[in-house]
Amino acid sequence: MSRRRRLSAAVLALACAVACALGVLAAAPASAHDATTKAHATVTGTGADVRVVLDLEYDLLMKSAWLYAEAYDAKERAEQLRQLKKNHAAVVDYVTRRFAVAYGDSPCTPTPVGDADVRTRDGVAFAVVTLAYRCAGDGEGGHAVSSAIFPDAESFVHSTQTIVGYTLDGTTGSAVLTAANPTLRVGEHRASHQVGEFFLLGAEHLLSGLDHVFFLLALLIGARRARDVVVTASAFTAAHSITFLLAALGIVHVPAGIVEPVIAVSIIVVAVANLLGRDEDRLGRWRLPIVFAFGLVHGLGFASALDIEEKGSWELLLSLLSFNAGIEATQLLIIAVLFPLLALLRRTSAAHWMTAAMSVPIVAVSLYWCVDRIALPL
Repeated sequence: MSRRRRLSAAVLALACAVACALGVLAAAPASAHDATTKAHATVTGTGADVRVVLDLEYDLLMKSAWLYAEAYDAKERAEQLRQLKKNHAAVVDYVTRRFAVAYGDSPCTPTPVGDADVRTRDGVAFAVVTLAYRCAGDGEGGHAVSSAIFPDAESFVHSTQTIVGYTLDGTTGSAVLTAANPTLRVGEHRASHQVGEFFLLGAEHLLSGLDHVFFLLALLIGARRARDVVVTASAFTAAHSITFLLAALGIVHVPAGIVEPVIAVSIIVVAVANLLGRDEDRLGRWRLPIVFAFGLVHGLGFASALDIEEKGSWELLLSLLSFNAGIEATQLLIIAVLFPLLALLRRTSAAHWMTAAMSVPIVAVSLYWCVDRIALPL
């Protein structure tokens, strides 16, 4: 066997191994929380009265509250609501020990408001817990919000982030709380810090969302020229930026039960086009409208990572733009790394098999996601 053939065979084997490994890793639902999770908190109020609405992954909350398997294994919404009501005291105890509000130097006293609710984010059930905080003291120094929800020490997940949107004493903004920076002091949170927080959050969201990465990879496999990459990336960026901002600002709302399956379908369409298309342009003349249309749907998926619905707030708009910039920067980094490698692979005798070796696992995993997500509640 010639050296070139041996190199081609090795390249093909590597491509197959990487593609299959990605397929195995992604065979679980794309939203699985085996690595990390995000909590969401909406904090509003003035002076002594503060209201907090927390969105926490349902099964993770029930595990962290040390409840029985019948509680955290519940899948139907009706049963989840029943379990939340049955275990109301344990859930409230866990949340109030991990999430705190202070006014000046004085801690505020929490009281649960009604029963917990359940809603879906990215195909995952989240428990919605509402608390009313009564604050004492003179309030010198303003409000402070702290979160230690789902810490590494519990060993269920790691690197939990709590995304906080707040309107307190006329000040509106947002922040990301982590184990390293668990406290937000209203009035001291600088815009530059806010930009950095949400930029990193956007980058992490793209990398942790294998469905978005698979879509981008499928597009790159079919783009044979640098011009194709520029057109594809520009169309995808423009489209998802439009719907991301509209959805995150609460102007447009499409249920996850529609968005998530369509995202999976978008990956299938592009990957199958790579397998069936012509060498010179695998999406042909439909490349731009297809990418743009599916980019609009992916933007709705990006927006589901946030819970910002205040209109007319420059502080919240800054968070949205920073989050989107993080997505874009990470997308460009993926393109810069992968496209040159794909271009080199196409120069080998394994080029044809490379397309199949990478596209087939993407199709298989996306089919699994599509079927799994069709059952999501609207």
